[in-house]
Amino acid sequence: MRIVVKIGTSTLAHSTGRLDIRRVEQLVKVLSDLKNAGHEIALVSSGAIGMGVGKLMLPGRPADMPTKQAAAAVGQCELMYTYDRLFGAYNHTVAQVLLTGEDIHSDRRCENMRNTINRLLELGALPVINENDAVATDEIGVENTIGENDTLSAIVARLIGADLLVLLSDIDGLYTADPRHDASARLIPVVEDITPEIEALAGGTGTSLGSGGMVTKLRAAKIITGAGGDMIIANGSNPSGLYDIVEGKPVGTRFKGRKQHEEHA
Repeated sequence: MRIVVKIGTSTLAHSTGRLDIRRVEQLVKVLSDLKNAGHEIALVSSGAIGMGVGKLMLPGRPADMPTKQAAAAVGQCELMYTYDRLFGAYNHTVAQVLLTGEDIHSDRRCENMRNTINRLLELGALPVINENDAVATDEIGVENTIGENDTLSAIVARLIGADLLVLLSDIDGLYTADPRHDASARLIPVVEDITPEIEALAGGTGTSLGSGGMVTKLRAAKIITGAGGDMIIANGSNPSGLYDIVEGKPVGTRFKGRKQHEEHA
């Protein structure tokens, strides 16, 4: 399968902004094993700003744009160094792909991006994709052209014809209510169609270090399911759950691709 995996800041990093080393090492090990099994993997990784905050010893996520972009520039370096070192231990080559909103909205640049990522996958490399926060202001609060990495991962997945998009988050999936505030909340295992009722279940934004929330995840689901791919929201605290996901076992919430339903109709 061709799989896009998105990992959020809240999964990659401790609340301090520093890397959660054990979790990232587990993630890299599982993704390397899935590649060894013949799957094509692209990783959309958040965490540049969060890691830059930790590396620069800032007290928290900065409020002003230049400091956010400076943190992203430092953090992206650290992020790619970490991935290069860890994947290299399993004999896998990583490639950095940094995108802006203009890359998404320009047909020519979109085609270039598709060609680059497709060729990287053909060559056996593992693309690590992020928004270019050192120069783009989209994700960090000015123009909502990409928005954040949930949406970016869905756009990339649609562009390269991925079979599956997996959003690894700090929640188990889509619930009937916010499980952090409602003890009666129940996990929804499968979503066939994103109805207004499903959209109404989405809460607000995510953690202090991250920028996503359930609203952005449902937006991502619309993009990838509309292109025929499935999407799964799962908890990233145990990366070995990716084995079950790839084997089709019930993990988190699976959004079914719409084209498949139409073909069988």
